[in-house]
Amino acid sequence: MSSNIMQSPGYSPALTQVQSPPAQNQALAEPKNPSLLALGDRVRRLRASRGMTRKAVALAADVSERHLANLEYGIGNASFLVLQQVAAALHCSLAELVGDVSTSTPEWLLIRELLTPCDEAVLRRVRIALGGLLGKGGGSAVGPRSPRIALIGLRGAGKSTLGQRLADDLGFAFVELSREIEKFAGCSIGEIQSLYGQNAYRRYERRALEEAIQTHPEAVIATPGGMVSDAATFNLLLAHCTTLWLQADPQDHMQRVTAQGDLRPMAASTEAMEDLCQILAGRADFYSQADFRLDTSAAPLEPTFQALRTLVREALQLPT
Repeated sequence: MSSNIMQSPGYSPALTQVQSPPAQNQALAEPKNPSLLALGDRVRRLRASRGMTRKAVALAADVSERHLANLEYGIGNASFLVLQQVAAALHCSLAELVGDVSTSTPEWLLIRELLTPCDEAVLRRVRIALGGLLGKGGGSAVGPRSPRIALIGLRGAGKSTLGQRLADDLGFAFVELSREIEKFAGCSIGEIQSLYGQNAYRRYERRALEEAIQTHPEAVIATPGGMVSDAATFNLLLAHCTTLWLQADPQDHMQRVTAQGDLRPMAASTEAMEDLCQILAGRADFYSQADFRLDTSAAPLEPTFQALRTLVREALQLPT
């Protein structure tokens, strides 16, 4: 990494370099800049929502794992602070300075200004209204719901087990998107990600969802846990399906996944439960956009299924 980086007044040049262990320990003990802490928090949240280890992100970004750790701890990259100071001097947001698409035209800027102070409830109503205005659905809290039932949630929540039973009960097709992705790619999901990378996997995921929507006017769709990490694909799901978040306690998630003999993406970690909790926390805000939610840890399988059956039949205005 070049040492000829612009320096921000009041910040040590040492922060522009990857820290050695002693320097890193000293930096951790020093007061941290709130902006760098917020940046590190966003990096951790994004990494968790995508279910990626720090090592995997460092490899994909072509930076050292220690440098990424510095960034997450809020002790790295003074160049970010320089950009922030330039933005302040120009009376613009950092997003506008770096070229965020939502700052690219006056209309975008005006829309941002209108939406910035809104809370999540208002933003949800705006998204739904925009979806209707643009002819892209977007879901609705009123009126008839789509008979495509999409089950979302982390692996181990019960999407496959409950989804198959629900489809049989309704007489709908059952679509497990993970299997459809493998059919499109001609190899396993693990092989897709190791051979072609995360971007290729997301393309197959989007294609599989589009195919399911076009092919099945009525269906129960079990979605991959990380689908919510891709905004375009998740918007498509919200627009064309009645969505239901299957929640479970972290311990139940881990127990069920272990029983299946599958620890992806925690297999390489010695702190699997901590990783799982971080992934849940990182995705919870996205999962909560679902039309409905059901706790699959609250009761045994049979009463849980009956609760799911009743919830869905009432939502679709079918006899219970």
